[in-house]
Amino acid sequence: MPNPTAEITLTTSRHLGLVAIAHGEKYQQANLALEEAGFERLPNGASTAPLTDPQAARRTASALVHHAHAHGATITTSTRPYLGDIGPEIAAQLPGTWTAELEIYSHPLWQEDLWPMLWEAGEMYRALEDHRIPFASVLKNGSGTELLLIERPGHSSGYLLGALTDREQEDPHDDPTTPRSIVLPANPGLAARAIEDTFLPAHRRALHHQDLNNVLNGLARIREEHETLQAIKDSGRYSDGVPLRDSRLIAGMERDFADRAWLSYRAVLEHAPLLLTRCRPAASPWPEDAAALDRLREALVHSQDAWDKWNNLRDELYSIPATLPAHEWSQVRGQLGLAVLPAIETWLSDSDVFERQVRAAVPGGPAALSAPTPRLLTARPAALPAPRSTPAHR
Repeated sequence: MPNPTAEITLTTSRHLGLVAIAHGEKYQQANLALEEAGFERLPNGASTAPLTDPQAARRTASALVHHAHAHGATITTSTRPYLGDIGPEIAAQLPGTWTAELEIYSHPLWQEDLWPMLWEAGEMYRALEDHRIPFASVLKNGSGTELLLIERPGHSSGYLLGALTDREQEDPHDDPTTPRSIVLPANPGLAARAIEDTFLPAHRRALHHQDLNNVLNGLARIREEHETLQAIKDSGRYSDGVPLRDSRLIAGMERDFADRAWLSYRAVLEHAPLLLTRCRPAASPWPEDAAALDRLREALVHSQDAWDKWNNLRDELYSIPATLPAHEWSQVRGQLGLAVLPAIETWLSDSDVFERQVRAAVPGGPAALSAPTPRLLTARPAALPAPRSTPAHR
């Protein structure tokens, strides 16, 4: 087993002068050496020393060598500029309003915190798997998009850019929607252009496909349960062929179905509204789909009250904090599921139309990204020529 290390990476900043980042299992020893050598600690964990006075800078460097040796820390001088400068320079040239913040993963275990958030299956994934990444810059646009910028391991220049997400996700290697990182040039202007022209459009398409898959997977789960329940009701037998002894059991099965259906229908409520706004049936090979899309939008409108109740209840419980017993949660979900059952049936009936229209509406071009809101499903539509009071049962 390798010995624990204390390491110091030195780089330069046009604004800060000499910048040092301590890392390794014994990073505290490296930080002590920096402190004793006269470096000042920044809020982000990096340490700095001015370079405005050449003689003072040489004394600081000499002191650092001495104290690093005393604390068993090794010093590495980077040929790259300080990433804490590069990130903001790139962010300033991206479309919209972006920020960049340096994150330091001094202890090797802290790097592991990136895995749950990393939405990536390319070179950056392998870099985090095979290399120590003691620091990174996180770029955010304030609308839910977060990007991870790191120095490209094994190369003297250039960077890697990948996506971060707070969404639940499958193994990125098994998910075809997973975006892949790209290699960026050292020049911040050229890097920003590559992000705008290549990465952001690909990222937006990946979000589009992931949202669609979430909706379709939710509907598939509901459809399977619905078909099973319907078969039991029609035959009077359980799935394994055993006869129902009491027809009153059907009511309990319907409540259980409504509970599970609500859990899956949430994916529709969360992701479908934004996808529907992108659909342009008149510009697709299926202009006749417009009526079905109107039915789906209307079904979402009729689901709004249930969605509001669900989110308000969750907010109240999180703010107290308090919890509901499992059986009470099940009752709540069952009531909401029964309330939206007509809307669910509409979505099951018209899901094929939804899928082909959304696939035809894949966004392209360097459009600014935005995150869908889970609160407002869709604006209430103008009155239709033949409005329906509730979505049709099928």
